[in-house]
Amino acid sequence: MPTADSAASTPDDPSRVDRPATDDDHPQTNAADAVYRQPGFAAFLVSRLAAVFAMQIQAIVVAWQVYDITRDPLTLGYVGLAQFLPMVVLLLPAGDLVDRFDRKRILQLSWLAQGVCSACLIALSLQRPESALTFYAVLVLFGAARAFTGPTLQSLLPQIVPRAQLGKAIALNSSIMKIGVIGGPLLGGLLYTFGAPLTYSVVLACFVVALLGLFAVPVRYAVERQPRDDTAWQRFTAGIRYIRNKPVILGVISLDLFAVLFGGIVALLPVYAQEILHVGPEGLGALRSAIAIGALLMGLYLGVRAINRHAGLTMFAAVAVFGLANLVFALSHWFWLSFGALLIAGAADMISVYVRLTLLQLATPDEMRGRVNAVNMLFIGASNELGEFESGVTAAWFGTVPAAVIGAVGTLGIVGLWMWAFPVLRRADRLDDVEEESAESKPAAPARQG
Repeated sequence: MPTADSAASTPDDPSRVDRPATDDDHPQTNAADAVYRQPGFAAFLVSRLAAVFAMQIQAIVVAWQVYDITRDPLTLGYVGLAQFLPMVVLLLPAGDLVDRFDRKRILQLSWLAQGVCSACLIALSLQRPESALTFYAVLVLFGAARAFTGPTLQSLLPQIVPRAQLGKAIALNSSIMKIGVIGGPLLGGLLYTFGAPLTYSVVLACFVVALLGLFAVPVRYAVERQPRDDTAWQRFTAGIRYIRNKPVILGVISLDLFAVLFGGIVALLPVYAQEILHVGPEGLGALRSAIAIGALLMGLYLGVRAINRHAGLTMFAAVAVFGLANLVFALSHWFWLSFGALLIAGAADMISVYVRLTLLQLATPDEMRGRVNAVNMLFIGASNELGEFESGVTAAWFGTVPAAVIGAVGTLGIVGLWMWAFPVLRRADRLDDVEEESAESKPAAPARQG
């Protein structure tokens, strides 16, 4: 397994030259806690956690405020749409910029812009507006800033930790996100009792912490980017072309897209809580948390014990377990059985995410990561948004339980079809054996980026 450059070297050491790691560099990096000792990784996690808390707290408060103003459930859909549309438009250009400029600075600017949006929400809350239009305008700007966050975060992580520790780093990073997903809405609801301006002030403070924390994160594994003569359109679509010609990446991204598209049941949870399980809003909150708790626990486990063999089959098995757990939930009329099924579904989904993101990062050259990760973010956004739409449509056509069953069975069918269509993914063994292949040019000479 390739390992890191010598830990004794620091980013400020003029004698140090970044290069691909070798097996002789750092034999102790196989220790379970080696990833924690990587310079700047802990600071990166703190920044990540602060930003996730900020976004989750803000999401719950904005939705509550908008509904309180309009009393129209449709306006809640506009809250998501206002953020989603600018992200879709800007993701591909954002991926190009991530590959051409300093990724850490782009992430700081993105969080700075989101903090400015939080400051605008403070001002709006103090004015007590009677229309939600101004909130939508701020959310459009917020969504535009978020378009740069996803591909930058995923592309920056491989420049912080060595290749040998990337899988564990991805698992821990994903777990941090789940902590924010679980705790953010709870904290947002608690803070909102003291008023929206105070809540948005906490959000703004979280973005400031996230931004400042990145100053303590050294970029240690980067390559010098050579100027190219490609047109803007060629650069924007390079990620799509690369994924199309790389079966292992196309396989993992499309598997996630269609598995979540058919297997996403989050949109149906309110119906199950009210009409099938009869547990009320408290039970609905527990069901939503079960998915995140399962993912969090599995992410923490993978952060200590990485998947070392049979990665492709493990991913297919995890997606199959995800489908089976959704099927159990679809047919269950007992709350604790439903809770347990969602817990398992969340854990299985985390395994799939772990393998997908690790393969994606290891199989993509550094000069392409921004654009490839931008396409990945498009797929994720499409699967989540369209998955909820598909669940709602099938529930309207066939009923809630049949819709959930159809989705779960569809996920299992996708697993079988993808195992046949992508044999290279099925045969993938060790994640660290995946080779980087340059899609545009030969790899540039390694150099240190500040």
